[in-house]
Amino acid sequence: MENWAVVVAGPPSNQLLLLNPSRNSAVIKLLPTPPPLLTHRTFLSPLPLKLQKQTPFASCCSCNGNGNALRVASPSSNVTTELADIDWDNLGFGFMSTDYMYIMKCSQGENFSKGELQRFGNIELSPSAGILNYGQGLFEGLKAYRKHDGNILLFRPEENALRLRMGAERMCMPSPTVEQFLEAVKVTVVANERWIPPPGKGSLYIRPLLMGSGAVLGVAPAPEYTFLIYVSPVGNYFKEGLAPINLIVETEMHRATRGGTGGVKTIGNYAAVLKAQSAAKAKGYSDVLYLDSVHKRYLEEVSSCNVFLVKGNVISTPAIKGTILPGITRKSIIDVALSQGFQVEERSVTVDELLDADEVFCTGTAVVVSPVGSITFLGKRVTYGIDGIGRVSQQLYSALTSLQMGLTEDKMDWIVELK
Repeated sequence: MENWAVVVAGPPSNQLLLLNPSRNSAVIKLLPTPPPLLTHRTFLSPLPLKLQKQTPFASCCSCNGNGNALRVASPSSNVTTELADIDWDNLGFGFMSTDYMYIMKCSQGENFSKGELQRFGNIELSPSAGILNYGQGLFEGLKAYRKHDGNILLFRPEENALRLRMGAERMCMPSPTVEQFLEAVKVTVVANERWIPPPGKGSLYIRPLLMGSGAVLGVAPAPEYTFLIYVSPVGNYFKEGLAPINLIVETEMHRATRGGTGGVKTIGNYAAVLKAQSAAKAKGYSDVLYLDSVHKRYLEEVSSCNVFLVKGNVISTPAIKGTILPGITRKSIIDVALSQGFQVEERSVTVDELLDADEVFCTGTAVVVSPVGSITFLGKRVTYGIDGIGRVSQQLYSALTSLQMGLTEDKMDWIVELK
């Protein structure tokens, strides 16, 4: 278990101090200007330190260019955090600027090496950057939760690291190692600890980005790449919360095609759904459910989440065949359902089966589990249950969120504790 803390080396200061008492080490990072958010209120209490001789530190953070490090003389249990001034009871799913972001760069054909925390802010890109001209980019999404005892929890972050590497190979990009990804996430979360909602009030959404940042004119992989992480406190993705959402089946536009990039989390997948999604929301629907582009009768996924249907004791979900994103929440729900005695089938699922299901729900990092109250297909509306929240949906939602928030024992070994 990693123990990270962040302090300011005492007012006024332009130094960010990263502490890892479990490693008995720390790093001072010089900031370009004194951080106003940290000088106007106490972020974390400083710990007594003593300077030691030059000692290499983890590659995820640079010290100040000379390799000097510090050793910690006291444990992280002395560290206290004051939360950001937010209306936590009315937190929606929207972007909110926080304190720090993480950036790491490398050139084409090379490996990522060192990264660093920077004050959150705009980044500079060439107008000819690969990400802007040819969409050479991927992103991930995961969450950090705060427990009542002050611990910070991450849910299966190594799965995000592995999925990013898989997507990077498809998009001809270098990628951070799993270890670099995990270390970068941990450092970024701890640096923004005051933005993690109180227990039960939401989570800290973590957004890693991998993009071709180098300038390129012809269609080709970019010469330089940037790995970036920023975070934002969030509440429910759908305004309904754990209330039923209403979906419409799209029959003309498609999210992905065979041989394309539907199976990786590339940025273009999401731009492609905006037109159908906007039209659906204008008609009062929550989102769109897409069909396969060949037969136009097999379920694929919703704009940003996977779909499941329940019939008796059998839970079915479309199989991963290159056009559907291999969701980490999807994978987790399958394992949880199996552990609870359900039969789970990953296969081709027709829209007719969907309309005949006992209940339907969606899964994703943002939504976790979202019950479906109705499906509209070719003008026909089918509703599920009395209130739209099926027994299985509720049961799986409770099981997974209790695990993510540290309320139940982690028998799956999915949780990473930061402190």
